[in-house]
Amino acid sequence: MLNELLMRHWVTVHGLMVIAGLTVYMVVSHTLRQRRHPSAAIAWLISLVLLPYIALPLYLFIGSRKVVSGRGHGQALQRDSGDEQPASASSFAQLASAMGLPVAAQFERLTVHQDGTQALQVLRAMLDSAERTLDLCTFLLGRDRLGDEISLRLMACARRGVKVRLLIDGIGFYMGGHPNLKRLRLAGVEVALFVSPLRSALRGRTNLRNHRKLVIADGNWLCCGGRNLAAEYFEGDPAWRHKKSPWVDLSFDLRGELVAQAVQRFERDWVFATTGVIARPPRSAPHGASQPALGARLIPSGPDQQDDTLYTLLVSACFTARARIQVVTPYLVPEPTLLMALTLAARRGVAVDLLLPRKSNHRLADMARQSALRELVAAGARIWLAPGMVHAKAVLIDDELALVGSANLDERSLFLNYELMVAFQDPCVVQEFGRWIEWQRSSTTLYRARAPGLVRELAEGLVRWLAFQL
Repeated sequence: MLNELLMRHWVTVHGLMVIAGLTVYMVVSHTLRQRRHPSAAIAWLISLVLLPYIALPLYLFIGSRKVVSGRGHGQALQRDSGDEQPASASSFAQLASAMGLPVAAQFERLTVHQDGTQALQVLRAMLDSAERTLDLCTFLLGRDRLGDEISLRLMACARRGVKVRLLIDGIGFYMGGHPNLKRLRLAGVEVALFVSPLRSALRGRTNLRNHRKLVIADGNWLCCGGRNLAAEYFEGDPAWRHKKSPWVDLSFDLRGELVAQAVQRFERDWVFATTGVIARPPRSAPHGASQPALGARLIPSGPDQQDDTLYTLLVSACFTARARIQVVTPYLVPEPTLLMALTLAARRGVAVDLLLPRKSNHRLADMARQSALRELVAAGARIWLAPGMVHAKAVLIDDELALVGSANLDERSLFLNYELMVAFQDPCVVQEFGRWIEWQRSSTTLYRARAPGLVRELAEGLVRWLAFQL
């Protein structure tokens, strides 16, 4: 009798926990428009039914994918004034405006950094020449020779009266080797962790990482791209205990009106990191407002956007591409719809070229990409494998659009991370990034697809279930 009562009590408690877990999951998903990858949704539902005692706290800890509500979402389509633009460029501008993204803005003095040495020279010049303000956003600050040098230069800036703000991701802080932030603060540098694991746990934000990278000097000089502030992203560090070799990465700097948008973006991220307040984005230009046809626009993507902006723009751009798609990314674990868009583009005769590292620094991501690589090659795409680590991120559509910045073509970047890309629509600029990719391809080899064995195929399938976390 006692055992029967205990069993009934356990069944009742378990049932209530399951109901509570599923209710929380549905309410949060609906309120914040938490569209998830099917494998992630199924995994959460099964876990909440079978192990609600573990799954519910875990969901509250890391389950959130958006920090903005979908209420009031939806705008009339806002067409940019450049009706003379090519079809794919025009459709991109229309879609970006419809999602409320920043308007196109003029830029000048664009320099695409050819290698880490040139990028480091620009970074040093920005830090040393800043007179009023210096804002830096990075996923990590390395505890190595380059990280130490940057720290010393930031402290020197602060001591000479420059307002220096450094924004580091809360998880990237530990991945960078736990740099010494105390000495930065003592020198007058303002430092904030964007997503602190301890402060964000109860809000479910611990798993949402700030992967954006930018440096802004005096509000008029912007450096952006894929480089973190650590040695391997620039020239390497042979003296480091693990001998950091330089990676291939892509960054650029520019001036002009576009920098003002970057300042606004950093300000919003800084306020969120320091106060938890989600600032309202600036309004898009009204219908018919004058915007430069060949300007550029910031493309923020992540939990602070109501739409999955970059993912949506990428899928649309692949479907409207007419001649060529060029991609460079360290990790290729595309969501099924994006993979379909790329394969269909290749099948209809678009030249699809992807540049990847032969072996990245994430072995699980390399395993998870194999099925997509085979499918792309079967459709007619070409995969170019570089001998060393490639950390660059860019997508070029025809000669009309270049998306360059911090986002990888994996599900973590497209659906979980805070990312920042810049969309260029000047054909000359697009061609310049294209030449950079062609230059990097000179040392690559062409990928040859091989049918996997049963064990390998099963292992790949299991890893793909975790693709949204890679």
